[in-house]
Amino acid sequence: MNYVDIPNIPKGKVTLAIVDGRINDSVEKGLFDNGINIIKTKAHPSLYDSVAFHPDMFLHHIGGSKIVYAPGTSIDIVRELERYGFQMIRGETELKCKYPGNISYNAARVGRFVFHNTKYTDKVLKNFFLKLDLELVHINQGYAKCAISVVDENSIITMDQGIARVADRKGLDVLVIEEKNILLPGLDYGFIGGSSGLIDKDKWAVAGKLESLESYSKIMEFVSNKGKKIISLSGQQVVDIGSLIPVCSY
Repeated sequence: MNYVDIPNIPKGKVTLAIVDGRINDSVEKGLFDNGINIIKTKAHPSLYDSVAFHPDMFLHHIGGSKIVYAPGTSIDIVRELERYGFQMIRGETELKCKYPGNISYNAARVGRFVFHNTKYTDKVLKNFFLKLDLELVHINQGYAKCAISVVDENSIITMDQGIARVADRKGLDVLVIEEKNILLPGLDYGFIGGSSGLIDKDKWAVAGKLESLESYSKIMEFVSNKGKKIISLSGQQVVDIGSLIPVCSY
């Protein structure tokens, strides 16, 4: 088992992923059926209920064995990740309940780019991005990782037109969708980035049944054209689980 070197883009079959601690049984079974062990989060006390368990709100995989976590993250989760050999690095920013005080760790890494509202990016994260010679790209959308589904180093899916314009200028291939059928309890709807992720170098997975989305045909065409197989992790409505974060593979 190896650590995923480039965040969100495993080079092989994913064996360990971080997910919302409240994922339903069918999605959990779908992950296990694909040979993926999971680390379930616990609620961050500063976040409102809809996103309190979402890993992309308080954990940021830098790559390899390094993960930055927000102050207040459950010590049980920190220790569990340490048992897997991860170097857990405490961020500087204390999360707040309301936007924009809750977005500091929700940056989206896509290959050599990191998309985020740079006015609020945690300083510890910024320093790592600088050391790794990554380009931190400003977008107005604060919930960057929620809003961006990574298909490969050069391709993303998003529901956000502003992100699409910026990513296009950076040379990425972008599929823009309109979608309100992603479940996120407590809110009107969830995000495509928060409900999907790569589970193998050639498999893009969604937390539910892809056909439940209005945009499923566009997604199928786009992802298939990138040489990826689509995996529906359950037969139910797609749900936003705060991203499927792959951290180990082989």
